[in-house]
Amino acid sequence: MIQITLPDGAVREYESGVTALDVARSISEGLARKVLAAEVNGDVWDAFRPIETDSHLKLLTWDDKGGKSTFWHSSAHLMAEALQSIFPDTKFAIGPPVENGFYYDIDLGDAKLTEADLAQIEAKMKELAKTGSVYSRKSVPKAEAIAYFTDKQDPYKVELLEGLQDGQITFYTQGDFTDLCRGPHIPSTAPIKAIKLTNIAGAYWRGDEKNKMLTRIYGITFPKQQELDEYLHLLEEAKKRDHRKLGKELGLFTFSEKVGAGLPMWLPKGAMLRERLQRFLQEKQLEIGYLPVVTPHIGHKDLYVTSGHWDKYGKDSFRPITTPHEGEEFLLKPMNCPHHCEIYKSSPRSYKDLPLRLAEFGTVYRYEQSGELHGLTRVRGFTQDDAHLFCRPEQVKEEFKKVIELVIFVLNTLDFGEFTAQISLRDQNDRSKYIGSEQNWEIAEQAIIEAAGEMNLKTVTEYGEAAFYGPKLDFMVKDALGRSWQLGTIQVDYNLPERFELEYIDSDNSRKRPVMIHRAPFGSVERFVAVLLEHCAGKLPLWLVPDQVAILPVSEKYEAYARQVADQLRKSEVRPFIDDRNEKIGKKIREAELNKFPYMLVVGEKEADSGTVSVRKQGGTDEGVKTIVDFAAEVKTLVTTQMQGKPANISSGTEAA
Repeated sequence: MIQITLPDGAVREYESGVTALDVARSISEGLARKVLAAEVNGDVWDAFRPIETDSHLKLLTWDDKGGKSTFWHSSAHLMAEALQSIFPDTKFAIGPPVENGFYYDIDLGDAKLTEADLAQIEAKMKELAKTGSVYSRKSVPKAEAIAYFTDKQDPYKVELLEGLQDGQITFYTQGDFTDLCRGPHIPSTAPIKAIKLTNIAGAYWRGDEKNKMLTRIYGITFPKQQELDEYLHLLEEAKKRDHRKLGKELGLFTFSEKVGAGLPMWLPKGAMLRERLQRFLQEKQLEIGYLPVVTPHIGHKDLYVTSGHWDKYGKDSFRPITTPHEGEEFLLKPMNCPHHCEIYKSSPRSYKDLPLRLAEFGTVYRYEQSGELHGLTRVRGFTQDDAHLFCRPEQVKEEFKKVIELVIFVLNTLDFGEFTAQISLRDQNDRSKYIGSEQNWEIAEQAIIEAAGEMNLKTVTEYGEAAFYGPKLDFMVKDALGRSWQLGTIQVDYNLPERFELEYIDSDNSRKRPVMIHRAPFGSVERFVAVLLEHCAGKLPLWLVPDQVAILPVSEKYEAYARQVADQLRKSEVRPFIDDRNEKIGKKIREAELNKFPYMLVVGEKEADSGTVSVRKQGGTDEGVKTIVDFAAEVKTLVTTQMQGKPANISSGTEAA
């Protein structure tokens, strides 16, 4: 007999070999019908896999992240079965779940797949799903597995197998399809009711540009058609909100192949937007004790060897820059923290100097595969709102809590009220990915857990998501469409101070190591702007938008008065734009709406004679005639309110948590 501990703490006794489905049935048949997978001692398993030792068990349904992921993984196998039926010569590479759905990378040989083929594949998937084929798991000796896929002439599976150890290889079969797979999978194909294949793309085998280009098919599935319909509606809305489309329409940024893929260039309006974001955070940081620093765009390779970044991420960096001096190599800066460690080390430090908070909007460069670049969300050069706090061990938790307060202030000000704090810890089984002592890791992880608890944050814990040098707290923000984005991050690090031999003189004159906290409320300016644009559909908060007011003279006779209004608004720190084109006022209003101006001021004979403006709010609301002074005062009041950490009324209208 074994003991199964459920999430509510209840302990039930079962015979060894019981499955999660058996446990679910012992509770209720209704629950068993909903179970897709199970979390056994923190790992996601098949619901039909035997449990043979005392275990903590969580039953996973569609409402759980692990349940959805397993559902989509199984759907990838279902798609592969359909492809095998329609295109028998298909060779299969990998087919994992992703955040929303799944994909499979395939080699079709001489066959060409088009968007028109997707409907046929979908139909076959629905036909196969209705059979309710069971997903079965089987352990296979390595030699037998290699022989199986050699016989099928599938070089991709054979290559994958060559990197695996005997004894850890499993096959999964459903219907007529067998795949090399670690799993887990749902019990059968029956729950897969609604299917949509969304896209065809190219992908290099193993992400290496030197390898063959494969065909990648993306798809998504749901247990109910209504859920798929709602998802497709959100996709259409997401297309309208795509930051690349909005960035072009609003004149914020551009890319050039001659400059280089993944290297954004900010146009005047975009540069003003960036500067306001930076100024907003810089002023807040100065207010709470941060000190600004500036570091170079390159660093000696030895700097990153010392930090450990070269060993971990050297392959993802741009190639070293050589100089005429033999053996001298530099890197484009892939991160700011090693530079800040050297700034700390540049002067003797006392315990009285700590905490020392060094902040920099530092531009860093990381090589991304061209196929992974995506607008501003995945680039090769980006600016982090970076800061590194050096503190005494007893100060860590309090400093961490202060950073949490700052991140929440930033998110609330930008109307990102709905978020979850993800506590990102080490992999529970594989410690080889991390540097530093077990003791320091445990102290750092506990500090984050306690700080998040004391700040009453809504949290989830993810094992294996820590940085290689320390655990972190990642802010997973929901946008107006319900999508989750990782923005701000806070990390505790005992290891870089050790590697750089950082010290401070304590009150007893002994030399001590400081602890380092890494933090970036935005994450990166580029990614943050992209998410913000999509969240508010381009209707930026009033304090942040490059042009707050469009002044629209009804004819050229009133352009001089329009300029007077603009001058007076500028003196009141309101940012105006004059549309002095020889166009009808109706067209000017329509285009001002399209260009997302928060306010439009119509000026004609009546307004010029009375020294007033006719105010129209973005969205079509007529606010009547006002004096320029009164209007400017209203704008300034609203800007002040928004910048005090309260949600911005004019953007997406999402509710605060």
